[in-house]
Amino acid sequence: MKIIKILLIIVVLLIAIFFIGGMLLPKTYSVSRTKIINAPDSVVFNNVANFNNFLKWNPWTKMEPSTKVEISGIPAQPGHLWKWKGEETGQGQMEITKADPNSKVDFLLTFTAPFQSIATSGFTFEPHSNPNETKVTWTMSGTSSSTMERWMYLNMDNMIGKDFESGLEDLKKLSEKSK
Repeated sequence: MKIIKILLIIVVLLIAIFFIGGMLLPKTYSVSRTKIINAPDSVVFNNVANFNNFLKWNPWTKMEPSTKVEISGIPAQPGHLWKWKGEETGQGQMEITKADPNSKVDFLLTFTAPFQSIATSGFTFEPHSNPNETKVTWTMSGTSSSTMERWMYLNMDNMIGKDFESGLEDLKKLSEKSK
């Protein structure tokens, strides 16, 4: 009987730590990676802002090539939409909300499965040391609505950061090959 009481106290303490600790965690996350690409900003911009090109280098297409994809709208324009549904990549959509040619692209990411979440993402393109080099920065940020999400977001930089690094490396290869 004493062992059951001790186990019950431990379980209650762990639950309390989870919820109280979760309330103290940050409500937001942000992930960012940068890469210098030896190609003009117009080439790099086109490989990001046109989802037909985005599919050639993004890390999630590489992870699950059999993902069902639907692309609609005018490339590099607000409303250009990429919807996906896969076993490993889940289900969701990414829509361009703002596009400044050769300078910036902003996206709204909506994840619907296996969990629901909304995030903003974007790319900036800046000249580097010469006109044929572009500094590309890829960012993603979001806000949590639950304790569970806050715990998950603690590791978001490690989880998504690796994908961003891999994707930027493949964007570099594609852009430098097609300049």
